[in-house]
Amino acid sequence: MEENQFRIVLKKIAILASGSGSNAEEIIKHFHGSPKAEVILIGSNKPDAYVLERAKKFQIPAFVFSKGQLDGGEVTKKLLDAGADWVVLAGFLLKVPDNLITAFPDRIVNIHPALLPNYGGKGMYGMRVHEAVRNSGDGETGITIHLVNQHYDEGKIIFQAAVPISAEDSPEDIAQKVHQLEYKYFPKVIESLL
Repeated sequence: MEENQFRIVLKKIAILASGSGSNAEEIIKHFHGSPKAEVILIGSNKPDAYVLERAKKFQIPAFVFSKGQLDGGEVTKKLLDAGADWVVLAGFLLKVPDNLITAFPDRIVNIHPALLPNYGGKGMYGMRVHEAVRNSGDGETGITIHLVNQHYDEGKIIFQAAVPISAEDSPEDIAQKVHQLEYKYFPKVIESLL
């Protein structure tokens, strides 16, 4: 038998993020040295996003792009040229265009900081979500990990986890509880999808 017949092929993950990149870092650390996957590229639509510093720290190539480059297909081409198998949205705030969805069918995964279908849709991200949850009086919130389709937060739900919240919790307290769920589950769920 040929020696490389049983070679495991690492899945290649590209991450798109718009902000600090704390979830991106958890994903990078989770797959560091993994026999299953590696993070090969990080892209951001904001030149001052802290996720770019995290990419440097872990020596992962990173790039900045405009909405026009995203919608025009340049980002899709860059991801394909890099050999990405999966695209992970980790706090990415722009709508994913059809060209990217077509290039990675059922291989773009997003995390939302609430229990969809509640508190999703255009404009619902970050503290806006936690403020809406706080104002609703709900007794719990959580995370939703889902595949991306042409509509904000409407793709197939892969995983949800909930956490109780109290009337005393501020939006910041709720955010902290949700972040803990994100860090705990997002990397594992990504691994299960591979």
